[in-house]
This record gives sequence, C-alpha cells and structure tokens, in this order.
Amino acid sequence: MTTSEENRRQVLLWRLLARVFDAEEQPSLEAAGVAVVEDLGLPAALLDPSVSVDSLVQRFPELGPEFEGLMTGEEPRDRARTAALASKLLLNLFATGSGNVSATALARWQQDAGWFEQALGCEPGELRTHPGRGELAGVLGGLESDLVRRMHLREVLADPALSRQLTPSMSLIEQLLRDKDNLSGVALANAKALIRRFVDEVAEVLRTQVQQTSAGTIDRSVPPKRVFRNLDIERTIWKNLTNWSPEDQRLYVDRLYYRHTAKRTIPARMIVVVDQSGSMVDAMVNCTILASIFAGLPKVDVHLIAYDTRALDLTPWVHDPFEVLLRTRLGGGTNGMVAMAQARPKIIDPRNTAMVWISDFYDNRDLQPEFEAVHRSGVKLIPVGSVNSSGHQSVDPWFRQKLKDLGTPVISGHIRKLVLELKSFLN
Repeated sequence: MTTSEENRRQVLLWRLLARVFDAEEQPSLEAAGVAVVEDLGLPAALLDPSVSVDSLVQRFPELGPEFEGLMTGEEPRDRARTAALASKLLLNLFATGSGNVSATALARWQQDAGWFEQALGCEPGELRTHPGRGELAGVLGGLESDLVRRMHLREVLADPALSRQLTPSMSLIEQLLRDKDNLSGVALANAKALIRRFVDEVAEVLRTQVQQTSAGTIDRSVPPKRVFRNLDIERTIWKNLTNWSPEDQRLYVDRLYYRHTAKRTIPARMIVVVDQSGSMVDAMVNCTILASIFAGLPKVDVHLIAYDTRALDLTPWVHDPFEVLLRTRLGGGTNGMVAMAQARPKIIDPRNTAMVWISDFYDNRDLQPEFEAVHRSGVKLIPVGSVNSSGHQSVDPWFRQKLKDLGTPVISGHIRKLVLELKSFLN
C-alpha cells in the first residue's frame, strides 16, 4: 500500500470512530473525509449517515456490486476505497442514536444491515436469523433488539401502513410474543401476520436442513419382495461370478438377490421439551418450528411440551408452530419437574424414543435422577443448552458435568447440530 493510500484510509477510519462515539461532527475530519472520497471518485453522500445504503445505491447504481463481498477479502481491492465503503456500512449500522425509533427507521436499519451482511458474503438477514453464526450475529441482534425496544410498537401495529414497513426478526418476534395479550383488533392481526411471516421464513431454512432425513430403518427380518424393482443386480452378478463360462462367454445365474425395502411400521417417537422462560425465546421459536417439520415426516410421532413453573402440552398444535407460539407465555421461573411429569408417561417404547430437552438447566436439581432413569430405560436423551440465533449458550455447570458423566453431554446451541442428532436417531 502506498503512503498516500494509507493516509487516506487512516483519515476515513478516524472519522468513522469519531462519528460512532460522538454524533457531533468534527469539522476538520469531515472536510478531510469529503476530500478523500471525492479524490477516490466516490459521491460525498457516502459520508452522510442520514442517507441509507439503499438510497445511495439507487442514486449511484454502480456502487451496488462494490458493496457485495466488500469485506470478505476474496478479491484484491483498493484499501482506501474499501475503507470508504465499509465506513458507510459500519456508520449506518452502529450510529443508531437514542430516543424513540419509528417503523421507517427500523426498516431502514434492517435494510442497511442486509447490505452489511452481503459485504460479508452472506444473504441479507442471514446473520440475524440463521442459527450458529457466532458473536457478530449476537452484536447485530443486540442492536436490532435495542431499536425494537425504543419503538412505540403498539401504535405502529395499529397503523397498517406502518406495520407493513416492519421486517420480522427474532427481536421483533420476542417483543410481539411478550406483548400479544395486550393487543387487540388491527394491532393483534398485524402482530399475528408478522409472526407467521417470520415462522415461514425460518421454517424454510430448517426444512432445507432436514430434507434428507428419512424416518424408520430397514427391517431385515422381513423377506424382500421378489419383484424386478427390488432386484440387486450388482450383488447378483458378484455372487454368481463362479458360474462364468469362458467357453460360452456367459454368466450362468443360479440365484437372484433382492434388496430389503420393508421398514419398521412402529413410528419413531420424539418428545421435545422446551424451557419457555424469559431467557429461552430463541429456543422456543426455533424448536417449535423444528418440531413441526419433523412431525410432518412419515412415521415420526412428535410430542411437544413447553414449561416454566407450569407445563403445557402443545402436541395437538405441533404441526402449526404459529399456533404453538400464540399459546406460549414467555417469562417466569423454571421448574422442569412439572414438564418431566408430563413427558414420562409419553414413553411407550423406550428404545424407539428420543427425548430432546432444551434449557439452560438452571433448574430443579431433582431433575438429574429423572434424566438418569430416562436414559437407563433406553430412551435416547438429547440435552440441548438452548437453540438460538447466535449459538451462544449459558448452561448450569453442575448439570453440564452430571449429564456429561451420564454419557449424554449437553450439545451445542447451534440448531444444525440438533438437526444432525435427530436425523441420526431417525435413520
């Protein structure tokens, strides 16, 4: 990098830091920043945080492709120009100010966040809604949560024009679920529409991860049907190679071999127990959707129980995660014993049953003997330390060690890992 290029880059970065930590302009830095971007052949509007990235790209379409993959480091770029474009994204993302937030401002921030995600090589919304994306996803989620908290959400939902500007996100869904009992009429209808949109979007992501899952295993105790479509040609040839006649140049087949295709007729039973206390909102949303997807597979019998200090059997609505979420009551304390009391009677055939228990396990320690009994009975016990967008989890160290000693360690909070565990059980 030349000295001139490095100097221009430093000016832009110092200006970015000054604006993020102090909304007031620093005249000398602003003037220097304008001079740099103009020297780079970029519009001065790039430095204006009141201009959204969408608006900027509409006015200067040639900038759109430059933002995509900007921060991946995959292509050699002018570092000063990269700093100018990245500064725009970061300033619009982090300089969120204070005070009340309008639906328009939230929608604009979400659009800018989408451009930032594209700069990192992701799809718009991927970091904020897809699970297992690490610390950066948590930062974006925190910024979005703060903006949602600063909205007069009830007033926005009561106005159809304003509510249409909202883009559903985990932060927004959390607020809607907490406040749904205080909504009515148009506001409630708009809230439900937003929840359903988000559920459908996340379901599409999870359905893609589950699509290769098959329920049931081949039952080799059932003789294969001797029909042409089940003929195992490769095995038939291999088993009859000793009958090859060099003189006739022919393979004489004494026996035909067929593939086993019959599968177990007993459905695999999956009991999903979700802690719905205040810290487990992501888990409640993701797992109700995941349960509904597995419930839609053939020969999978899914039961869903949510609990805090009380337990609620949501199995009748397991096929519709939207209805499940409307019946949840987020918040309150935690007592897993009430959930176990509902879950244990559902175990009919232990060796054909999986129990997925999703919680931070800051819970009644009388649960541990119950877990041990369930595991000893032959049930596949899958403890999960929350299933959230960031993949971070906080699990009671006592329970973590006890479950590890039992041979059923608490798995990561990434939902992809839970999907793999469940697929392993079903296959």
